[in-house]
Amino acid sequence: MTDYPVRVEATLDEPLSRGLWLVKWLLAVPHYVVLAFLWFAYPFVTIAAFFAILVTGRYPRPLFEFTSGVLRWSWRVHYYSYAALGTDRYPPFTFADVPDYPARLEIAYPERLSRGLVLVKWWLLAIPHLVVVGLFVGGGSWLASRSGSDDFTWAAGGLVGVLVLVAGVVLLFTGRYPRPIFDFVLGMDRWVLRVAAYVSLMTDEYPPFRLDMGGAEAGHEPPHPPAHPVGPAGWTSGRIAAAVTGAVLVLGSMGLLTGGGALLWADRTQRDADGYLTASTDVVASGYAVMTDPVQVHGISGFTAFAGAVRVRATSTDGRPVFVGIGRSDAVAGYLAGTEYTTLADRRAGDRTHPGGAPAVPPGDAGVWVASTSGPGTQGLAWPVLDGQWTAVVMNADSSRGISVRAEAGATAPAVGWVALGLLVIGIAMLAGGAALIGIGAHHASRHPGTPTTPEPSTADI
Repeated sequence: MTDYPVRVEATLDEPLSRGLWLVKWLLAVPHYVVLAFLWFAYPFVTIAAFFAILVTGRYPRPLFEFTSGVLRWSWRVHYYSYAALGTDRYPPFTFADVPDYPARLEIAYPERLSRGLVLVKWWLLAIPHLVVVGLFVGGGSWLASRSGSDDFTWAAGGLVGVLVLVAGVVLLFTGRYPRPIFDFVLGMDRWVLRVAAYVSLMTDEYPPFRLDMGGAEAGHEPPHPPAHPVGPAGWTSGRIAAAVTGAVLVLGSMGLLTGGGALLWADRTQRDADGYLTASTDVVASGYAVMTDPVQVHGISGFTAFAGAVRVRATSTDGRPVFVGIGRSDAVAGYLAGTEYTTLADRRAGDRTHPGGAPAVPPGDAGVWVASTSGPGTQGLAWPVLDGQWTAVVMNADSSRGISVRAEAGATAPAVGWVALGLLVIGIAMLAGGAALIGIGAHHASRHPGTPTTPEPSTADI
């Protein structure tokens, strides 16, 4: 394989401390402070280089030394901390290459660069790679969603962070860094740094869509040869597929574990004295009523099994008696037709105000409610769940204008604990399966034919 102009090399600097990685975030603070200033200047230097390349076709050498130095410094700090945990040796405070440090970055200086390519490579051409980099080091954003009224999302950290955390836990209990995880993490780190140099205009050579794993670049020895040499030549398509599949499983497991943990936390700590999980908000509206979007119920048994008993409460905050009612959505819409009211919506859509006048009759006389209550202070009611679309409404009991209440909706949700347990079990199984696939792929790849092996004893030796 032809050398790529960005060379990323690293050595797993064993033996590693079992517990030092727990405080490296604190030990690295001086570097973070310095790098914060350097990265503030980095985009301005890159912009200056952009115009220089556009006019002259050359990346000014002083600017190149700055950008490559910032990347090199950042790589050493990240390798020491949570992009690899590959060494306990404290990173030096320097732009320069340090040949005996376990992590090195070399970027070949380009004598000429394309004037036209500089206009598009840092954004348009880099988009496919930026998607991959987002998966590797997405900083906590891996989202799954669908549109509609039943939106759901969950998030997990970048794959590098997840695997390094796994390696740290293994190191804590066994005193050894799992070599397959190291190889895979270094492959992702190398990919990220190649893309960083490309979008920083430091090379015109497009980054390869290739996960070159292990600490050594293809065709080069690492700074300190490891005890068990590895190399990318052993990564067949099947082994790469196993590693990538394992990585997807590990990343997906983080979403399940995060969701399961959050539900378990809510189930155990967020119930009120009556056993309800509640959500509340202050509602202030200028019209005559506040209503929710319709809630669709399909199948009473399934709904009640998950939601249990449902409660709606409202507390007046201006001293006026408050009315709370629940009715079928079409009947409620008919009662409020021509009335000025506000529909509460989700945070993205925002509340909606409907123009109109006063209601024809006070809410207590409307005859559209399956359950209602009114009076001063806090008013609450239970919801007799049936199939169909339902809407909850809060008004002043005398149907006067201007609503000011503290609204609350709650449910006993008896199934939450079991759902949380199921998510955690599935997440742990996916995490274990993904880690096993990554380990299998990396382990067999490390035993490719180019790796020296212990020869069998010959008859002459005997």
